[in-house]
Amino acid sequence: MNNRQSKILEAIAKQQRIEVTDIAKRMNVSPVTIRKDLDQLEQRGLIRREHGFAYIETGANDGTDLVYNYEMKRRIAKAAAASVEENETVMIGCGSCCVILAEELTHTKKDITIITNSVFIANYINRAPYGKIILLGGYYQRDSQVLVGPIPDKNAQMFSPNKFFISASGFSETFGFTTNDFLTAQTIQELAKQARQVVMLFDSDRFSNSGVVKMASVESVDVIYTDDCIPPEKEALLLQNNVLVHKVSTSSAA
Repeated sequence: MNNRQSKILEAIAKQQRIEVTDIAKRMNVSPVTIRKDLDQLEQRGLIRREHGFAYIETGANDGTDLVYNYEMKRRIAKAAAASVEENETVMIGCGSCCVILAEELTHTKKDITIITNSVFIANYINRAPYGKIILLGGYYQRDSQVLVGPIPDKNAQMFSPNKFFISASGFSETFGFTTNDFLTAQTIQELAKQARQVVMLFDSDRFSNSGVVKMASVESVDVIYTDDCIPPEKEALLLQNNVLVHKVSTSSAA
């Protein structure tokens, strides 16, 4: 995704629905150029089109979530990607930061293998120049486009990756990192048992959210990549539990 397309996503995210001519004026390019960008974004499941307009389709999938705070999520994912070596095999869960991480890896690492339970991620990076994808199989959740249940748990036992990258939708001082789907939480917990290191990608806005299902306790997370707007008390809690905290700058995301 180029810089103009990321700015287009930000504009659509703010207004939910926007005219193509309005986007063209903001970007100082022709409507034809914008339509080509929108076509690519729609093909990747990030936006929807109707005559003269682009909009976000509400729903509970990574494509919908991806458009919000895209630039910050990209910086978080890029920092996390720097920890991955050439020839490494990593496991990646669902979530918008994880989607961008997978994209970053398959565009910068020439020999990378990604194990995932996210059909959305597999489709999203389908045309990336590098990378091998291993889908774990399982029960397919249509809305979230992830594979859950005992099948991915069983298949994951064949692998022992160094890192398992995950995202969550919220945080609770009692439960740790949370989500709103029981099957997703259960699958992530089982997959995490196969990895030597669990790495959380988590933009700071989510610290104010609290999902209803525990995904990962603070103690089970080894590293977190977030931004420098993380609440100080939350950072202190993570550090007290020996979580290594990496922060990217919000000022550079403007």
